[in-house]
Amino acid sequence: MKLGIIKLSVLTISMLLLAFQPAEKKPMKIYLVGDSTMSVKDTRKYPETGWGMPFAHFFDDKVTVENHAKNGRSTKSFMEEGLWQPVVNKLQEGDWVFIQFGHNDESPKKVGRYTTPQEYKANLSRYIEESRNKGAKPVLLTPVARRSFDANGKIQGTHDEYSELARAVAREQQVPLIDMDKKSQQLLQEFGPEQSKLLFLQLEPGEHPNYPNGVEDNTHFSELGARLIAQMVLADVKAQSLGLAERIYKPEVKQP
Repeated sequence: MKLGIIKLSVLTISMLLLAFQPAEKKPMKIYLVGDSTMSVKDTRKYPETGWGMPFAHFFDDKVTVENHAKNGRSTKSFMEEGLWQPVVNKLQEGDWVFIQFGHNDESPKKVGRYTTPQEYKANLSRYIEESRNKGAKPVLLTPVARRSFDANGKIQGTHDEYSELARAVAREQQVPLIDMDKKSQQLLQEFGPEQSKLLFLQLEPGEHPNYPNGVEDNTHFSELGARLIAQMVLADVKAQSLGLAERIYKPEVKQP
């Protein structure tokens, strides 16, 4: 009788232990769609770095980040060149789609890429709607700031109109918004006019073989700049308690 009770107790304890085992994490994908500030760079462009590159390493091993962002694209050209439809075709329920455009949409000089304010809003809404139709979760981001300071060392907004349009779409469509224009302006102001050069593709002649004549780029990031921008995106994912925050990689702490 006692033996039977002991066996039953062991079985009960085993079942309880199994019940409290952490659930197996499901595979998940994060799709990044946007422009050159987010995209993966060719080695010939190094040390230029899109913020989507370090961002891909923040999550557990069951999360795959697919970076579909491309240099020079706008909400319009990304669709017209057939870059968006393959993403839509692959979307699964529970996936995430991070959408960041604006640098190329806002410039009338960029023929074939420029979008009017009305077109920009309509295009962003289409990205959101088509993501939702597949059961995916869209997140809208305002364009990251350019390095532009006035004579007094105060950061200047260079995306004011289109960032506000993105904010309006996020409100209207009730999707999470990561306001990278505002946040990255704050970051650049903290660094100041000179130190902020470290965050961008700024090289003296002969400093790097990819840029023998040097380069002064106030739009595209260095490795450091891309990492700091990616960390800001991650911080907002946590601050907004997006479901994705549960999948951020947590290293195991070994007991002494």
